[in-house]
Amino acid sequence: MTQTHTSQPLAGKVALVTGGSRGIGAAIVRRLAGDGADVVFSYASSAMKAADLVREIEAVGRRALAVKADQAVHADVTALVTEAHKAFGRLDILVNSAGVFTTGMVGDPEAHLAAFDRQIDINVKGVVAAVRAAVPLMADGGRIISIGTTGAVHIPFAGAADYVATKAAVAAYTRGWSRDLGPRNITVNVIQPGAINTDMNPEDGPFAETLKGLAALGRYGQPEDIAAAVAFLAGPDAGYITGATLNVDGGQSA
Repeated sequence: MTQTHTSQPLAGKVALVTGGSRGIGAAIVRRLAGDGADVVFSYASSAMKAADLVREIEAVGRRALAVKADQAVHADVTALVTEAHKAFGRLDILVNSAGVFTTGMVGDPEAHLAAFDRQIDINVKGVVAAVRAAVPLMADGGRIISIGTTGAVHIPFAGAADYVATKAAVAAYTRGWSRDLGPRNITVNVIQPGAINTDMNPEDGPFAETLKGLAALGRYGQPEDIAAAVAFLAGPDAGYITGATLNVDGGQSA
């Protein structure tokens, strides 16, 4: 584990993290387990990374299960949620972390329409499918947290419209679901990262200097920064926060 926590506010809870084998998703899995939760997570193709992460979580005394699932396939998502609940007997926390990022200028005659459709299927329909499958199985007082992007509110560069539109849809769903699930004391929130150091967007990559310049702190964030925000929203101190958008972006939105 990369972090040590003196308390375990999520002890006895079961979390499901979609897209949890690498990057931000893996950091979330580690943090929730470090805070005491047993964790089920999905992966699309990184089977070795998923197996390594399971062993890592089990080595610190928590239960973990990796499930291969294509977030673009409704049946896979539904089966994932069902398997998570069956494996550990309950479901308290759902984190929608799986996502893809496809760029393209509007009107581009060479636009990859299949990639556009898949982005919609994963970033929007996959989230909706996970929430709809989880809600009947989730304990009252549960937590639903989705990972969005600050681009859903402010887009500082061209070519990202399709991607940010998917994340804006998730933010709108979040607000709507918070109303639907309020009577069950289930909170629903979205975290919107700025530039985060991952394989897809490394802090020493081709866009790094531009993105650093957009942040008030002048640097990238780390996956653990997003995981810390997820842990807070999943924990007991965030019980009166729902329908909210939390930007974790180093001041990019300031």
